[in-house]
Amino acid sequence: MSNTKQPKSGLTRRSLLKTGAAAAGLAAGSGAITGFPTIWAQTKITLRQFGTGVSNINAIAEKCKADLGITLEMTATDSDAAAQRAVTQPNSYDIADVEYWIAKKVFPAGVLQPMEVKKLKYYDKIVPLFIDGKLKSDSTIAQGTAPHTVGFVEKPGAKTFAKAPTEWMTMVPTIYNADTLGIRPDLVGRDITSWADIMDPAFKGKTSILNIPSIGIMDAAMIMEAMGKIKYADKGNMTKAEIDKTIDFMIKAKQDGQFRAFWKSFDESVNLMASGEVVIQSMWSPAVASVRAKGIACKYQPLKEGYRAWGGGLGLASHLKGAQLDAAYEYINWYTSGWVGGYLNRQGYYSACMETAKNFMSADEWGYWIEGKPAQGDILSPEGKVMEKAGAVRDGGSFEERMGKVACWNSVMDEDRYMVRRWNEFIAA
Repeated sequence: MSNTKQPKSGLTRRSLLKTGAAAAGLAAGSGAITGFPTIWAQTKITLRQFGTGVSNINAIAEKCKADLGITLEMTATDSDAAAQRAVTQPNSYDIADVEYWIAKKVFPAGVLQPMEVKKLKYYDKIVPLFIDGKLKSDSTIAQGTAPHTVGFVEKPGAKTFAKAPTEWMTMVPTIYNADTLGIRPDLVGRDITSWADIMDPAFKGKTSILNIPSIGIMDAAMIMEAMGKIKYADKGNMTKAEIDKTIDFMIKAKQDGQFRAFWKSFDESVNLMASGEVVIQSMWSPAVASVRAKGIACKYQPLKEGYRAWGGGLGLASHLKGAQLDAAYEYINWYTSGWVGGYLNRQGYYSACMETAKNFMSADEWGYWIEGKPAQGDILSPEGKVMEKAGAVRDGGSFEERMGKVACWNSVMDEDRYMVRRWNEFIAA
């Protein structure tokens, strides 16, 4: 992008000392170099990363190779497969790029090692949501598995999460968003204001929700509460009775023909919406942008009950040590240094280190994506495609407006196994 700042390149290549990776850490931490030392290429370090498709992006691997000389081997899976792989195949990866509700399941298994806060170069730039759960000092902490509740442990080897920030982070936060319903404004024929609207008989056979149990159940909860069918003590941690009431209602709606489909992947949601088979469904922000990029009207609709949020981060495999571990820290510090954050922000997600990301966005991009201002010129995707025309305003407004209206976070409940069993009954019904 013409007016996007680029990081400085052509850093001095230092000969690798016997202490190898330690020299890299020293160089980066000394302040003598403004960017990152490009010496990892000489050690031929490869880091194997897996996680969901939202952030396992080839462009990030390519930029990492160019800036650090570290080869990133990325594998993209769906959320459930990511949770399973993290626990059952701990030697198959070095970096786990997973959501915080997955971390709640995974970290107690001992397959990830906590990170030393003092080694995290941009720790003080992480948005407070991930440190104390509040966007601003007067914010209310949302229900569900809020990232800060599983963000810290007291010491290495600890299997339980710390109640307050410590010197040891379970994961470094990277990406998050406030999710809502996507709609086809040209096909719904009226204003959509509530999660309850997805159950309007007028949309029978033209609705869809996400088929990942831990996330879909939260959409179902937002719908149920909006309809006045139930008031949960905590949507993110339902009782068995609440789970039963929710799933029984969803089964009946399914048998009545309310749903067209249940999607698991980004592409499925895009195709359902672009084809017009579905006119209202749970969706991800970049999926809405993808439909719009095809020249089809699609809106990420703010709703009066608020948003369902999710957040993800990078975790270190327990087996990492020595030069490999040093390289992993270097990679994480590079990840939070701004280029990736700008890239994620331009896709409609949010960066966990907003301050560094701002340096890699034009003033117009920052105004549109983060401040909720009308675009001065065309808004381009990271790949350079026109996403929005000049004058457009982001659905839901600014970062503070959107993340300030989060009703619940994606979650793992105490009754998780029971919930998954009941959810699968709903999908099979």
